[in-house]
Amino acid sequence: MFTVLNERQRRGWAGIEASVLGRGGISIVSVSTGLSRTTVKKGIQEFQNPPDLPPNRIRKKGGGRKRSEELDPTLKSDLLQLVSPDTRGDPQSSLRWTSKSLRKIKKALRLMNRKHNTSEFVIRRLLREEGYSLQSNRKVKEGGNHPDRDLQFKNIALTTEKFMDEHEPVISIDAKKKELIGAYKNDGREWNPKYQPTQVNVYDFPQKRGINAVPYGIYDITRNMGYINLGVSADTAVFAGKSILAWWEADGRKSYPNASKLLITADGGRSNGTRVRLWKVIVQELANKLKLPITVRHYPPGTSKWNKIEHRLFSHITLNWRGEPLDSLKKMFHLILNRATKEGLKVKCRLDLAKYEKGIKISDKKMESLKIERLDFHGEWNYTIYSKIG
Repeated sequence: MFTVLNERQRRGWAGIEASVLGRGGISIVSVSTGLSRTTVKKGIQEFQNPPDLPPNRIRKKGGGRKRSEELDPTLKSDLLQLVSPDTRGDPQSSLRWTSKSLRKIKKALRLMNRKHNTSEFVIRRLLREEGYSLQSNRKVKEGGNHPDRDLQFKNIALTTEKFMDEHEPVISIDAKKKELIGAYKNDGREWNPKYQPTQVNVYDFPQKRGINAVPYGIYDITRNMGYINLGVSADTAVFAGKSILAWWEADGRKSYPNASKLLITADGGRSNGTRVRLWKVIVQELANKLKLPITVRHYPPGTSKWNKIEHRLFSHITLNWRGEPLDSLKKMFHLILNRATKEGLKVKCRLDLAKYEKGIKISDKKMESLKIERLDFHGEWNYTIYSKIG
């Protein structure tokens, strides 16, 4: 019975028993129950003069053990100073070069003030009360903000909207990161029989004669369709051009039979970068073959993650091979091909085994021959290249 009573009930019961026993009853009950003599005496007092407490309240308001921050007034302020991002970067901080675990924080508090002899439980509670929580790193920093970043975003949005209203093709392009083909660990988890995980190499060093797969993506913004040209060579401007041409011949021409122009949105680096001369030459060749003017809108520096292909196509492909080692091109090909979403995304894939030369130089004379028209607003980001044929 004693074990199922709450604190107030045990105290009252002990007081009644001690009162019934008479002289020496307090000592007998104290020894028998493990309650202190003070508690038993308090039980007798409450039995004789019941306190004015609600039925569900155990003790008077303000009773019980005081919280650590009440006994140690500077505990909370010192803790918050210790874990604040500014202080953690201070070379004088004891947490400067260590992990910020509760154990380390407890030790650092003790070094700040010997009175801060508190527990990890209390530290956790105080941090949660102040809005702190355990968090991992998040990738958001991509370099400094360009002063015309927002204006370029608006420019891209308006151009895209205009093309879509006119039922003209709009594609977002980029090369996904290279993937090692082989028995290498891939982040994520998949369902497998218990204690039978897929075994992969301990190290991610590429093996001799290994293959690097280079997926180049074209995302049709209007139709929510993806196209991947899966290469095994280098991510060059020529490879980018071949990928766009392959998309047009396999899907674009049929989907937009009345197209009179094409809009490409791209980030500002790598094979389709703003400073890559060969890229503009390739766009000229594409315009000649498609017999269409091609408008290009580049995202400002440090904003590649806003390119629609990143979160509308590449992210879904990565999810489809989570926890799966890409041990063959065939497997990677089918994992790309079979990616679809409830939002209607469909993906086509093509295997490109051609070798693409790096370091092709483009002369000034070749650049001058381009039939290019640049906007007054950041012509390096915004331009249209017209066909030289008919």
